Amino acid sequence: MFGSLDEDGDRHAQMGRWPYSWLVDIPSVTLNNGFSIPMVGLGTFSMMGRPGVSAVAGALRAGYRMVDTASQYGNERSVGLGLRESGVPRDEIVVQTKLSGGDQGFDEVINAAKDSARRLGVDHLDVFLIHWPCPSLGRTVDSWKALLTLADEGFIRAAGVSNFKEHHLQMLYDETGQWPALNQIQCSPALARTDLRAFMAERGIHAQAWHPTGRKEGMLGEAVVIKLARKYGKSPSQIALRWSVQQGVSVVPKSSHVGRQIENADLFDFWLDSDDLGALEALDRGERAARDSDVEEQF
Repeated sequence: MFGSLDEDGDRHAQMGRWPYSWLVDIPSVTLNNGFSIPMVGLGTFSMMGRPGVSAVAGALRAGYRMVDTASQYGNERSVGLGLRESGVPRDEIVVQTKLSGGDQGFDEVINAAKDSARRLGVDHLDVFLIHWPCPSLGRTVDSWKALLTLADEGFIRAAGVSNFKEHHLQMLYDETGQWPALNQIQCSPALARTDLRAFMAERGIHAQAWHPTGRKEGMLGEAVVIKLARKYGKSPSQIALRWSVQQGVSVVPKSSHVGRQIENADLFDFWLDSDDLGALEALDRGERAARDSDVEEQF
């Protein structure tokens, strides 16, 4: 029997309490500017207050070394407390946060980055992303120029974006001559984003997946996923997450339960063969099923 070990499911696997001595070992990927990030980080959307603090601290104690948050999540203070309560040295942790749409604009971005760092209780941000392009504001390029300025000053280690399509990325390059180091996108076997990922790969932009298990698309109940989970002795969510990391896409699955956090990172002791990958590729619902950042704007 498989527990529901997806990034934001409610039921816990029947595995008891995992000892912290069972540390996860997560490999890293090097971005186009030479900065490295883990292939698996902790997503923190909706992790608030004391439970959020405990979830972040527990993941770091278990071996996670990257935490993903956003100004829009409203939990940067909780994440920051979790960083400190974990006891893990700050220089071992990649802290990634995102700019809200309402903070776009050159001066606004400079101030917002410093506000995020203050809420997180850190003196710099490792990865800072423009959360949504928000084209109606007309401030995307100015915001990107501000991120590049922050990177030049050393306040952020890597400048990136989230939910950007090909033409959004091209616009940034055309205006500045620099591609983002990372684009965090909605991506899973259910939403493979094949053309977008190919465009990014050709330009050295790392793909990072949010909602990487495809749970909301019902992928964990697909017969092929369950069959592969039984084949490899893994959970359905591990099969989905392995699909991403095997193709070089990092993931930030969300879980507040230490057992599920550990399982979400336990992806590097098996290999999906070409037939397995082909079977999973058949689940792709196509680009039209993904959230459209030309239409959807979050401020």
